[in-house]
Amino acid sequence: MNFCATKLAGVYEIRIEPEPDERGFFARTWCQKEFENHGLNPRLVQCSISFNTRKGTLRGMHYQAAPFQETKVVRCTRGAIFDVAIDLRPQSRTFKSWVSAVLTAEDRNMLCIPEGCAHGFLTLEDGCEVLYEMSEVFDANSARGVRWDDPTFQIAWPAKVEVIAERDRTYRDFVEP
Repeated sequence: MNFCATKLAGVYEIRIEPEPDERGFFARTWCQKEFENHGLNPRLVQCSISFNTRKGTLRGMHYQAAPFQETKVVRCTRGAIFDVAIDLRPQSRTFKSWVSAVLTAEDRNMLCIPEGCAHGFLTLEDGCEVLYEMSEVFDANSARGVRWDDPTFQIAWPAKVEVIAERDRTYRDFVEP
């Protein structure tokens, strides 16, 4: 696995390293030792999947509050998404900054989002499927979010948002802790 650092500490785009043969290829998508070597939480306790019918579907920007903060590894297994992480760690030099990566089923790339960052994505095609691997179980009472279009972050979404849940659309403006 190839870990490509982004401008946000602990956020990595991860690229697989396929080993081809006459059958196709084989590649690792998770390795506890490699996550530890990059200072990342290697714990894996829950995997989830989302299916998104329409292009222009936005999910996010979500995170979990302590004590249920989580590291997420996100991969698009069908279609393509514009994946975003926002640094919400007040002590971080990149506090309130964001990064993005286009994740595609064809490229099989992933984004690792550490504790203290919000995550969301916009589908770039109809019929997108997204796989999430998390270091912590989901706890509804710890679920939090920031608005996808909050002026504090100024995320440059590449396309119009066509479908969004009421909860994601109506988060309050960001307030610093």
